[in-house]
Amino acid sequence: MTSLALPQSANRTIARPAAAAARLASIDAVRGLVMVIMLLDHVRDTFCTHWQVGDPMDARIVAPALFFSRTLASICAPTFIALTGLSAWLYGQTHSRTETSRFLLTRGAFLMLLEVTLVGFGWSAKFPPETIWLQVIWAIGLCMIALAGLIHLPRIAIAAIGLAIVAGHNLLDPVAFAPDSPWFAIWALVHKRTAFEWMGITIKTTYPVLAWIGVIALGYAVGPWFRQAAEERRRWFAALGVALLLGFVLLRTINGYGDTPWAPVAGDTLRSVMSFLALTKYPPSLMFLMATLGVAALLLALFEGRTGPVARALAVMGGAPMAFYLLHIYVLRFLYLGAVAIWGTNQGTVFGLPSAGAMWLMYLLLIVPLYFPTKWFAELKRRRRDLRWLRYF
Repeated sequence: MTSLALPQSANRTIARPAAAAARLASIDAVRGLVMVIMLLDHVRDTFCTHWQVGDPMDARIVAPALFFSRTLASICAPTFIALTGLSAWLYGQTHSRTETSRFLLTRGAFLMLLEVTLVGFGWSAKFPPETIWLQVIWAIGLCMIALAGLIHLPRIAIAAIGLAIVAGHNLLDPVAFAPDSPWFAIWALVHKRTAFEWMGITIKTTYPVLAWIGVIALGYAVGPWFRQAAEERRRWFAALGVALLLGFVLLRTINGYGDTPWAPVAGDTLRSVMSFLALTKYPPSLMFLMATLGVAALLLALFEGRTGPVARALAVMGGAPMAFYLLHIYVLRFLYLGAVAIWGTNQGTVFGLPSAGAMWLMYLLLIVPLYFPTKWFAELKRRRRDLRWLRYF
């Protein structure tokens, strides 16, 4: 949702184009940054499957370089889903509630279809698939469908629901259903990361959706901050980010609720820090969301009003998120298949990079080649607003 209209004042006065562009540029720049960071994690997913990484990561055994690379990428999904909620609010300022709800429904269904077709095939290169992984695009689609209903409530109710879900969903962790229960598959989709069989295909719910619905609702609820002047908006996001991070440190230190308890590693300060930061992503714990959304809020404050070359380049990347997502998945898949064809499976049954340094080098070498086709597609979206299907990418 990038070609979105800007918020209008209460009397529906249209914002000045320059101010409007500046508001969206900061959102697109943050979106572009997390997409670039996401690329690193997907290089790891493609070329480093011989390195086992649990959820949460085991700070006692995971190599620090791999741990912090994975931790860096943790900000991606929460930031992107929160920005999806924020973008939905912006869209709703120049469209009726019914139009906004309809767009959220159709775009959400479109994303869910993409996950089980083009996205899934890009990851597995198998058709028909033996396993369907319901990952982040699926979760965003379901979140948008949920938000299509939530937007008909008062904003204070949406904020309360989002806060209650994010803060309270860990209370549901002990709830479980037997595999033969009719609720097993539903609970897997909602809150429990697991797998179930459907028509002979294994369905793996990597991104149970409940906590993410809370995130998109909170993103929508802060939308009215974009009615404020840029400097005031910056202060609000900075204050929110600091509050979330300080709250995370306090609650994580107390070690009583919100994630798997951590413990210091005797005689090893680095491993102790890693244990403190080893947070659960599937589904995202309260601690995980406080830390990552705190960083996201600080990024929004940081990029507010930025117009330098880095901010502009990132805004271009954030202007065509789905195009970048599909492009980088298939580029990585073709590179992997090419590596297997040339060097074979050098890590048991897979091809793998020899070190975290090689992973980072490959990642850095891919950023620029992926930037230019993404830029071309983003410019096409701006030129051809008559092609309404482009807004889904």
